[in-house]
Amino acid sequence: MMKGIYSIPLKGLKEGNHLYDFEIDSTFFATFERSEIHEAELKAEVKLVKRSAHMEIKVEITGRVTLVCDRCLDLYTQEIHTSDSMLVKFGEQWEEVDDQVIMIAHGETEFILDQLLYEFAHLGLPLKKMHPDDENGNSTCNPEMLEKLNQHLVQREDNDVDPRWKELEKLRNINN
Repeated sequence: MMKGIYSIPLKGLKEGNHLYDFEIDSTFFATFERSEIHEAELKAEVKLVKRSAHMEIKVEITGRVTLVCDRCLDLYTQEIHTSDSMLVKFGEQWEEVDDQVIMIAHGETEFILDQLLYEFAHLGLPLKKMHPDDENGNSTCNPEMLEKLNQHLVQREDNDVDPRWKELEKLRNINN
């Protein structure tokens, strides 16, 4: 990744409101080793409010990404829309104070957004990454893979229930 593509120049930046737009595509995520995002067409809007001692940054990311389905392992397209914010303070050296605050050195000439954009995009992903159901509520996952999964599904019989659960069930029945 070329230096400066996803950065904000700080030298000469006046106090007040500033707006930056970035296009994020697959080449951006390819530079990160363990990215869950394989392809992307995203737009990031960065609103920066510069103050004398700190900067407030709000990042809004919208667009489409390609993910691996947790159920069938095929690729599918997921729409995302996420909004996050950070407080950037000026100090002696770069330091991540907590999830919402970053400290950067007073002499920094640019604020590089690569890691923030990567993390914010991933925070916008759903917990369960699966093909969406069709209009009739049926899965749009790969039917061959679903069939293979069903073949390997272990059916448990009631005889296999742990005896401790049976005793607890008796107590529940008494109380009802």
